[in-house]
Amino acid sequence: MHPLRKMYCRTFQAALKFAIPFLPYRHPKIIGSVTGIPEVLRKKKCNSVLIVTDKGIVNLGLLKRLKKALKENHISFVVYDRTVANPTTTNVYEAVNLYHAGQCSAIIGFGGGSSLDCAKAVGVKIARPDKSLASMKGILRVRRRLPLLIAIPTTAGTGSETTIAAVITDAQTRHKYAINDFPLIPRYAVLDPQVTRSLPPFITACTGMDALTHAVEAYIGNSTTPGTRKNARMAVSLIFKNLDTAVRDGDNLEARRNMLHASYYAGCAFTKSYVGYVHAVAHSLGGAYNVPHGYANAVLLPYVLDSYGECIHKKLHELAIAAGIAKKDIPHYKGARIFIYAIQDMKKRYGIGNFIREIREEDIPKLSHYADKEANPLYPVPVLMNAHELEKFYYMLMPKKASHRARPDYRAYARKKVTAPEAKTETADKQADVPVTSGQSLSGKVEKSHE
Repeated sequence: MHPLRKMYCRTFQAALKFAIPFLPYRHPKIIGSVTGIPEVLRKKKCNSVLIVTDKGIVNLGLLKRLKKALKENHISFVVYDRTVANPTTTNVYEAVNLYHAGQCSAIIGFGGGSSLDCAKAVGVKIARPDKSLASMKGILRVRRRLPLLIAIPTTAGTGSETTIAAVITDAQTRHKYAINDFPLIPRYAVLDPQVTRSLPPFITACTGMDALTHAVEAYIGNSTTPGTRKNARMAVSLIFKNLDTAVRDGDNLEARRNMLHASYYAGCAFTKSYVGYVHAVAHSLGGAYNVPHGYANAVLLPYVLDSYGECIHKKLHELAIAAGIAKKDIPHYKGARIFIYAIQDMKKRYGIGNFIREIREEDIPKLSHYADKEANPLYPVPVLMNAHELEKFYYMLMPKKASHRARPDYRAYARKKVTAPEAKTETADKQADVPVTSGQSLSGKVEKSHE
């Protein structure tokens, strides 16, 4: 990256860090069960609500308890269940029309990160009907209070129930972008382990790795605070202690609840301290190829951490201590290698590969441009990279036979550094046998109910 651009990025990030204590961050109030939602709606005098979800959630029957609770309390609702993975502008506009048709006064996002992001974007359009979604991408461009927003995460990973962000894909260009503003933080987060019980093992693993990525990128960045560092360490500790159990035994409600709280803490951490190049690259892949975000993060994370080098060794060692896989009295570089190796080991246990086969070499300049545009100057990453420098991560993820262009073997370099013998001796001996399942595209019809 050019020195003048580096100076601009670091100045921008320093200004944001200075502003953190003065910005209106807030943590959503926690509700422990979906059955507690009607009481909140009554107190807020909301008699009709839009539920934003997807067809998979409906088919699994996860809405039944919420519908029953709303009906018993004479609260009308309409259901939008056409949200797709990587929600599009079309999803948002359809749901906005349904909100107005149902004369709603509140929004419930029920599902994974896609449904929650869609619900947030619906709130944005209702608050700012005069502006297009694209015109509000970036930071602090909404500046209006949204309708009452309640988030019910069915995956423990996205952290969307705590954040200022909604990530949307333009339905025409397939460009994926984020809208970031404080009104997007939900007023309430429902951390109900019952709604995560039916999550398949592979999706549980990918979303758990998504939460881990949030915590790690928030921790190693240059805009941390004592509070965000504490939240990130708590998230890492909970993930390393509970993700294996949640993957092996989906009916273990304690592990499921702990993973929901891990996702919540990680979300609180990166809401203030932001993420990094793992997310920027993953977003470009999701927008171009519909690669699931948690999967892309999991594949990328060890490579990006390794590329930062020595400047993050101390912080990675601290996270390894929080995870319970390293001792305090070892050199920082060993602690860092242990932590990166542990991530590689988790990927192997959960059946998460090292490649993203959808990547086409001719797309890489455009993808890296999108990642550069998203990350710089906003993300306070440990090492700044421009679009050309980010291209290496896409090549790392391509199977060698997919490209005939001569290039360094980045993957071999990364593997060599993360599979140190010291790491193997320090990493906990966990061997989970995890079946791999495939995700599906979700679409469906609108459901209306007026009780």
